[in-house]
Amino acid sequence: MSLQNSTKLYAHAIKHNYAIGAFNFVNLETLDAILKAASDEKSPVIVQCSTSAIKYAGINNLEALIKANNYSIPIILNLDHGKTFEDCVNAINHGFTNVMIDGSTLEFSENIKLTKKVVEYAHARGVTVEAELGILAGIEDEVNSHFSNYTNPMQAKQFVEQTGVDSLAIAIGTSHGLRKFKQTPNLKLDVLTKIEELLPNFPLVLHGASSIDNTMVEKLNKYGANVKNANGVPENMLVEVCTKHNIVKINMDSDLRIAFTLGVRETLFSSPETVDIRKYLENGKNYVYSTVKNKIKNVFFSSNKANLI
Repeated sequence: MSLQNSTKLYAHAIKHNYAIGAFNFVNLETLDAILKAASDEKSPVIVQCSTSAIKYAGINNLEALIKANNYSIPIILNLDHGKTFEDCVNAINHGFTNVMIDGSTLEFSENIKLTKKVVEYAHARGVTVEAELGILAGIEDEVNSHFSNYTNPMQAKQFVEQTGVDSLAIAIGTSHGLRKFKQTPNLKLDVLTKIEELLPNFPLVLHGASSIDNTMVEKLNKYGANVKNANGVPENMLVEVCTKHNIVKINMDSDLRIAFTLGVRETLFSSPETVDIRKYLENGKNYVYSTVKNKIKNVFFSSNKANLI
């Protein structure tokens, strides 16, 4: 199946009370694990690259990897956290079917201006656009903020109406990186509900939503890592927002980094004589596959939806 933009997939997700996982990839192994898990679960999927991933691997290489796949499921290729108009244009011109323009750190009026410019360029080429309103704390690649700011529901309504954006990433308490909460995890569902009242049936997005599997972290440290005080969004909270609310896209990056690194460390720890790159990368790939499959099946509930869209 060819790559798709978000319009039809998000509408179906809202109607049938599920979310589509948006999984970051940086190489062949992570991409193949994501697509294989989604295909085996018969689920639509979003594969995405950050601007730093593009700098690392090269956009031509990433484009070739995704277009070489032969999986017959709906796939969105998304730019994650584009910071400039040029970032988005570059992705669109290389076959991305959805782009995120992140003007969340700008003044409200400047965010509207930048997002509207991207929307006009993208829509003329059949590409959909995600924007962000509100600020998530934490660090992930080139996204770095030491404070958070919940999305203002009235501003969200105004923002969507003035930009024509196709989906909106909101800040309700999630955070980028491995350490999301200093205290008990809590999402501001009252903010989410108010946004939904003002923007009925509009596709909403949750960033910084990795759950950080403590069992995996313990194993990582057993095999020589030094990951301390890691915590994430409990999966039961994610189940609630994607089955009872209009969160149609949930971003996953840190969980995949942990999974892949665990696979590599496990192989090198148990077989220190190993120098065959394929062996430890394959184990990393297997852990990513299991992680993605679990999210699709037990958290997002998008299994068996691919053939219904």
